[in-house]
Amino acid sequence: MFLTPISMKTNNNLVTSSKRLIITGVLPLFFFLLINCSSKSVDPTPTPTPPVPPPVVNNEMDFWLTKSDETVKLQKQSTVLAFGTPVNQYLNIDVDENSSFQSVDGFGYTLTGGSAEVINSLIASKKQELLQELFGSSASSIGVSYLRISIGASDLNASPFTYDDMPAGQTDVALANFSLAPDMTNVIPLLKEILAINPNIKILGSPWSPPVWMKDNNSFTGGSLQTKYYAAYAQYFVKYIQLMKAQGITIDAITPQNEPLHPGNNPSMLMLAPQQADFIKNNLGPAFQAANITTKIIIYDHNCDKPEYPISILDDAAAKTFINGSAFHLYAGDISALSTVRNAHPDKALYFTEQWTSSTGNFGGDLKWHLKNVVIGSMRNWSRNALEWNLANNSAFGPHTAGGCDACKGAITIDNNSNFTRNVGYYIIAHAAKFVPQGSIRISSTTAGNLNNVAFKTPEGKKVLIVENDGSSSQLFNIKYNGRWIAISLEAGSVGTFTW
Repeated sequence: MFLTPISMKTNNNLVTSSKRLIITGVLPLFFFLLINCSSKSVDPTPTPTPPVPPPVVNNEMDFWLTKSDETVKLQKQSTVLAFGTPVNQYLNIDVDENSSFQSVDGFGYTLTGGSAEVINSLIASKKQELLQELFGSSASSIGVSYLRISIGASDLNASPFTYDDMPAGQTDVALANFSLAPDMTNVIPLLKEILAINPNIKILGSPWSPPVWMKDNNSFTGGSLQTKYYAAYAQYFVKYIQLMKAQGITIDAITPQNEPLHPGNNPSMLMLAPQQADFIKNNLGPAFQAANITTKIIIYDHNCDKPEYPISILDDAAAKTFINGSAFHLYAGDISALSTVRNAHPDKALYFTEQWTSSTGNFGGDLKWHLKNVVIGSMRNWSRNALEWNLANNSAFGPHTAGGCDACKGAITIDNNSNFTRNVGYYIIAHAAKFVPQGSIRISSTTAGNLNNVAFKTPEGKKVLIVENDGSSSQLFNIKYNGRWIAISLEAGSVGTFTW
């Protein structure tokens, strides 16, 4: 088919009209889309999504830690600990203040004559620094609240003595020569400085030996008290308490004999249970009563392997009336012996008065064993106190008597007159003394696996939980209180004190 020029022109006009239609229809749409897209992509002020603030978590529990490898020693941890109810499968230590037990008299050491001697060798500023740290109440203090002292010398004096030593062959039944002079150089002046820092510290006195003229072997080592001197020896205690009081030092309690079944030390004396019962009911108790002395009489003061010793004395009603309680050490037996005695005589108190740490001991091993037994164990078995042995020694583990302990490591080593070192005994006691003041009450805490623990409520109403991980691996556990809990991790061999 052939098109005529007119037809071709007409067709060309149609094509031109179609192009105009396409252009005039498409371009406005193109620019509309372009403008709309551009306006969306260059919006200079987008509306931001407000951030969700994290929930505020307030710390509800403080945690003080000591590790067995010594990398951390009584350090307050910075972790925020708050009670909650998230479900987990950890072991639980449930603390219940509605179930309560004995009150606490304190935690501390024996201030031996040797301890006093080496502490007094420090220059004045360093000595005051140490005393404030041990006995003060500041944030940097550990708050030692109980001291045991020897009546006369212990084996951690440079030499043995009593307060009424006489020339060989002479006696002094009237105690005319009784004098505190041997302790006026070191022990008594230091006690006065300690009392100036903490006037409420409790003091227990224990003799290692009476004057040798009272004994049947005339020796500082071993032998027994002759019955003819029982009355004189009772007056010896009366004079001691009265003269110490005159020095401004109140003796809260005494024991009649340190370690009465260990006559091999220098000094020492054998005193069997029937002898101690006889001495107390017929002499010591009546003498205190006549002199209006309220100092407590605490019996035994020896190992946990012979609970029958204090039980037999307490079974004697005439002796029992003068007795406040029984004291223990743990060089033999099991700490549960304290509960054995309490079960037999629940109206009498229990005390834990000595445990040494050795110069050859291991920090981690000693930390675990002593926290488990001396602090936690004694308290869970009704003790009112927990005492380590000597407070201080020099770098040669002295002074000590000939035949006395030459490997007893104090809580503090006095390196020289301007420096001291804190040993494992310091941390053992600090984990309790710093947080559990006199007058605190032990409250219920459940046992959980290898986590040995004991809990207290302080006079201010704070709760304190001491935990020792006796296992070989880290342990996750919950501290539960009033239906809520905090999850904690404690490494093997570590000790934590938790307060809230």
